[in-house]
Amino acid sequence: MADKRRALLIVEDDPALQKQMRWAFDEYETVLASDRESAIAQLRRVEPAVVTMDLGLPPAPDDVTEGFALLGEMLQLQPGTKVIVLTGQHDRDNAVRAVGMGAYDFFAKPFEPELLALTIDRAFRLHDLQQENALLQLQQGSPLDGFLTRDPAMLKLCRTIEKVSNANVTSMLLGESGTGKEVLARGLHNLSSRSGERFVAINCAAIPENLLESELFGYEKGAFTGAVKQTLGKIEVAHRGTLFLDEIGDLPMPLQSKLLRFLQERVIERIGGRDEIPVDVRIVCATHQDLKALIREGRFREDLYYRLAEIVVDIPPLRDREGDASLIAHALVKRFASDNGRASMQLGDDAVAAIEAHPWPGNVRELENCIKRAVIMSDGSRIGADDLGFDSVDEDLTTLNLRQVRDEAERKAVVRVLARVNGNVAKAAEVLGISRPTLYDLMNRFGLKKES
Repeated sequence: MADKRRALLIVEDDPALQKQMRWAFDEYETVLASDRESAIAQLRRVEPAVVTMDLGLPPAPDDVTEGFALLGEMLQLQPGTKVIVLTGQHDRDNAVRAVGMGAYDFFAKPFEPELLALTIDRAFRLHDLQQENALLQLQQGSPLDGFLTRDPAMLKLCRTIEKVSNANVTSMLLGESGTGKEVLARGLHNLSSRSGERFVAINCAAIPENLLESELFGYEKGAFTGAVKQTLGKIEVAHRGTLFLDEIGDLPMPLQSKLLRFLQERVIERIGGRDEIPVDVRIVCATHQDLKALIREGRFREDLYYRLAEIVVDIPPLRDREGDASLIAHALVKRFASDNGRASMQLGDDAVAAIEAHPWPGNVRELENCIKRAVIMSDGSRIGADDLGFDSVDEDLTTLNLRQVRDEAERKAVVRVLARVNGNVAKAAEVLGISRPTLYDLMNRFGLKKES
């Protein structure tokens, strides 16, 4: 049995057929429209999951031009809506064209109400399934292990990582400290054909210059005082796998030359050794520094930069990732609470508001430390803004009302388009994908006057 609260939009100009369809599909909340303008208005008002529409609409029911125009507008405004097209008995070509544009299905008039009801029910089920699937993908965030995001720019970045994961190229990850460069590097390795081999990471800024060469290239027994046995370097240890060079901008100039030779020849020589050792390894590097500025200052080799930067990925800071701070915070609370035997802990509304308001200069690393401290130090099961070390934020919840957000977005779009077309209402309606009467209604609602 269909849900009585589900809206079904019926676009039909024949009053008798309107009445018949309303009676036949009374298990739904049927919403009627008789022409293109009223159909768009109802679509925007009720946002139905399923629409049935006759291609032959006023002012010329025998001409399907208006029907196809309406179909295109509806699919543009609500791509997820399932549109079932009703056509003439021998109008298969237009029906196929409608399906090609994105219509869910078609029926020829006259139709059997029971058969159309089955198609409508399937359309609702498919819509619900697609919505549920989209929600699951959103909850799962990125397919990259350990990387949570809902931000469109970050999701696009994750798709980039997926695309280059199996390409035999050197990748450079750029971003502020704490943005997740190593997590993305590991994800790139895990998605690649080298995932069964080792992922070896080395921080070029954390090791003294006089030790870094031996860490990277290894050494032979007796190469220097204390070299009591042959030791493989990180590059050789990562053979057939991935080598992650973090903070590559801090690599000393002499080692830059040696790394460049390795990238060109793909062979290394251990310190104190004479043999050239071939190594098959993928290089991923990262830095928070501006390497092009370092090149201008003579502190980084330009030829090495272009060897390392075959693929460059810019990671935005947490403050620029819409909704990610609170998303990651909830996940961190769950993780740290479980680790510390406090599985019932959760963030209070004031804590979430404070998290969203904070700029997070230390990015995810700062957020992680903040949440970990709050989970350990909080007295109860609810983490408040004070537990995070923040003042409460006076959040205006009216700004989160979807209708107000939608109205404001519509107002901005109307103002912008009217300015672009110099006040031409007909042209503005065409650009916005709505009818002129609908645009006039919006202008009146927003207090926008037509320029004389």
